[in-house]
Amino acid sequence: MRQIVLDTETTGLSTTQGHRVIEIGCVELINRRLTGREYHRFVNPERDIDEGAERVHGISRADLEGQPLFADVAEELLEFLKDSELVIHNADFDVGFLEYELQLMKHPRPVITEHAMVLDTLTLAREMHPGQRNSLDALCKRYDVDASRRDVHGALIDAELLARVYLAMTGGQAALSLDEENDEFAGGGEEILVRPRRKDLDLVVLRASEAEQRAHDAMLDKMQETGACLFRELAD
Repeated sequence: MRQIVLDTETTGLSTTQGHRVIEIGCVELINRRLTGREYHRFVNPERDIDEGAERVHGISRADLEGQPLFADVAEELLEFLKDSELVIHNADFDVGFLEYELQLMKHPRPVITEHAMVLDTLTLAREMHPGQRNSLDALCKRYDVDASRRDVHGALIDAELLARVYLAMTGGQAALSLDEENDEFAGGGEEILVRPRRKDLDLVVLRASEAEQRAHDAMLDKMQETGACLFRELAD
């Protein structure tokens, strides 16, 4: 299964005020492994950036002088996203901005779901952790994902962090590696560490509580909306 974890940065919060995309960051997962393939572009929005937005991502209009317009990178972006499932935190925001950009350039297929499926990790997190903070920062802390390199928001680094959070939320992996020489995937991948079995261990089995089971079932329901759920197929 091919998934693309995607994030954007923008000039402001709303397309109704004419705000535009200024950065796009994507990382690729295949069968729940980071492949090392990514897509990253800065985009000239041809307009000013709100002060509040600039404080969040640290990108000024001067930084974007000489960068391509969205229309110049749209086809290569859609080609990268094609036939994948997009994993996005607060998908309505990012998808809304991408579709707005496609509409502005009068693209013949401006609807993102015509190019790829969409999974919203914010919705998934709220189902799994009701009543708790579910921002990307909060999820990084909850799942012990190292976000120390993230001084400001950035589309590519946020996509990388979300990929690790998503893997932890939906089953997790033991270790990450992007070593091209030692990984079976060209361009890197994600290694699973297997612990040796010990016959002398007295293991304690902890049963899931009813609340945990409901959260588990909700997660499987969400996964099944985007296609077959292998966990349930194996359980039948």
